[in-house]
Amino acid sequence: MIIKKFLITGGAGFIGTNLTNFLVECGQEVVVVDDLSAGDQIRLPKEVIFHKIDVRDQHLLEKATEGVDVIVHLAALPKVQYSIDCPTESHDVNVNGTLSVLEAAKTAGVKRVVFAASSAAYGDQETLPLSTDLPVDPKSPYALQKFMGEGLMKLWSNLYNVETVSLRFFNVYGPYFDPNGPYALVIGRFLNLKESGEPLTITGDGEQTRDFIHVHDVVNAIFKSSVNPNVGHGEVFNIGSGKQTSVNNLAKMIGGEIEYVAPRHEPRHTLADISKTIEQLEWEPEISLEAGIAELL
Repeated sequence: MIIKKFLITGGAGFIGTNLTNFLVECGQEVVVVDDLSAGDQIRLPKEVIFHKIDVRDQHLLEKATEGVDVIVHLAALPKVQYSIDCPTESHDVNVNGTLSVLEAAKTAGVKRVVFAASSAAYGDQETLPLSTDLPVDPKSPYALQKFMGEGLMKLWSNLYNVETVSLRFFNVYGPYFDPNGPYALVIGRFLNLKESGEPLTITGDGEQTRDFIHVHDVVNAIFKSSVNPNVGHGEVFNIGSGKQTSVNNLAKMIGGEIEYVAPRHEPRHTLADISKTIEQLEWEPEISLEAGIAELL
């Protein structure tokens, strides 16, 4: 599939900034749509066409989408606790915003939409690694909203011939991420504590594990999902490292004194099954957690 023009919703955010820089470096024409509630326009290359738009504004979104070949839909309120406290607003942005993007894509004749889904849809599972064949078990409105987005992608592919792909991101970290934000929260908290000279606080025994994936690898997965001619029928892929890292080992990589505090309610382990992603997207993670943490330090 020949791509001439990308539109990235949430393109001034953490993942969006990395993706935008990558695409511009590859010589692609890029349009960014962002309401700047969590993004920073200053970080974007000067070649980018920027529109300050709320993704729920379908009329303005349709104008920005004219002539676009691929939409990468990253814009969201990616906050689990906020979705619990404010479910109506969270639903409006994460579900109705996604519907708005799909309708704009259909109207403008966009070839493909790549959707940022979430591993949060799995909830607590006894079976590891987490395969897309497992039934989902959302534990928050945010997790359910992201799963609903996958359903919308599949429907628009079947009903309206809009090619779609959904990517379930695991714990994404790397350059431009907000250490206080929703991505790689443990890494961000540890880095802040280390910088301030305070002990790294670990909840529970620290043996809980997470699957951390570098944003460079996420960007590559998004790009492959955009151009691979063999996908686009509403498929869902895991985007993780396929490796578990305990919070204790993460703390050792970052370094510093450790302090244990009371446990909290959270999944004990996460681990992505990326076998389908490797086979169908021809994608594999390249950056180890050790290398990624060294870069951030």
